[in-house]
Amino acid sequence: MCLLVAALAGCSAGSGTGPVASGSPAAAPSPAPEARAPGAARSPEPTGAAGASAQPGNEAAGPGRAPTLAPGPGGAAPVFSRAEDRGAGAPKLVALTFDADMTADQGPRAARGERFDNPGLIAALRALKVPATVFMTGRWAEEYPRQARSIGTDPLFETANHSYSHHAFTPDCYGLPVIARTDMRGDVERAFRAFEKAGVRNTVPYFRFPGGCHDDAALRAVAPTGVTAVQWDVVSGDAFATDADAVAEQVLAGVRPGSLVVLHCTRSAAPVTEPAVRRIVPELRRRGYTFVKVSELMRG
Repeated sequence: MCLLVAALAGCSAGSGTGPVASGSPAAAPSPAPEARAPGAARSPEPTGAAGASAQPGNEAAGPGRAPTLAPGPGGAAPVFSRAEDRGAGAPKLVALTFDADMTADQGPRAARGERFDNPGLIAALRALKVPATVFMTGRWAEEYPRQARSIGTDPLFETANHSYSHHAFTPDCYGLPVIARTDMRGDVERAFRAFEKAGVRNTVPYFRFPGGCHDDAALRAVAPTGVTAVQWDVVSGDAFATDADAVAEQVLAGVRPGSLVVLHCTRSAAPVTEPAVRRIVPELRRRGYTFVKVSELMRG
């Protein structure tokens, strides 16, 4: 999500007090990453609660019966940023999410040897037995079809949509090229088709905007695909980071029961994510947390 062109370390999050970002989720890296800078204004987002308002997943958006939220005002796509805050006694659940970023024009860089994948990270998650949600761009699935299929057929993971092109859905989104409003729905649908072609089977009807940047018009544009937009309330700061301990400390300091953490699955832009995860996971388990996928967090 936060891997556009600049630095991903400043991704910030949604409201952090409810299941949906209800104001201005700040979070996202800069030009090359994705996520909003702290305090960045966002258009009002529809609110919805996990649990009672969750509905069966939209088959058109992908296989499976993952829960989704009810549409927002005027039929806009709903937004989910963390589980409902139930106060003291809330179950200690946390969802780790990983953005597999690759923009539509980065093929030449990949051909020259730049790695937008991170097989070591996926192997670590498997070794640690950590369920996770991978937000994948369609272009990433095309570049790494075997890895996409491996992730997309492993019951430990679920695969969500991060757009096909990784272009911005709003202006001024960390230097990303901006996609035309009339092309937004098609870009999301093209990513799902890329997943299907690669052999991904565990697709869920969730969508993360590149850079986390969206407004009401973008939410309305993607609504016909049946997706629930997924943000986060804990920013890992792994984009372009070089200190795994600092990334781990930032996550450990931010996690609360019901949190949704944004990290990355892109070696060149987030090189220390794997060692950070190897520290985060045992410590959160020591604190009594259980790792779940976004679909499980949304079910409550």
